[in-house]
Amino acid sequence: MKNDKQTNARYTSAGTDIEAMKEQSRRSGLTYNEAKAYIARTTGGHGTNIYSDTDVEEVKRKNQQSGENARNDKQ
Repeated sequence: MKNDKQTNARYTSAGTDIEAMKEQSRRSGLTYNEAKAYIARTTGGHGTNIYSDTDVEEVKRKNQQSGENARNDKQ
């Protein structure tokens, strides 16, 4: 009887082997969240700052310096 329950726990009601699906999923590549993070890092976009390794303050400083240099060049 116990063996029957173990066998039933291994398969879904449709007959899918759960362990085989887990193994196939493990080998298939990125998870949904990993893919989202990769896309955010490589393409940018709105709401992706949690995946970014960009130092926002450093970019702001460089932009400000760049603007100051451009104004000084015009004078």
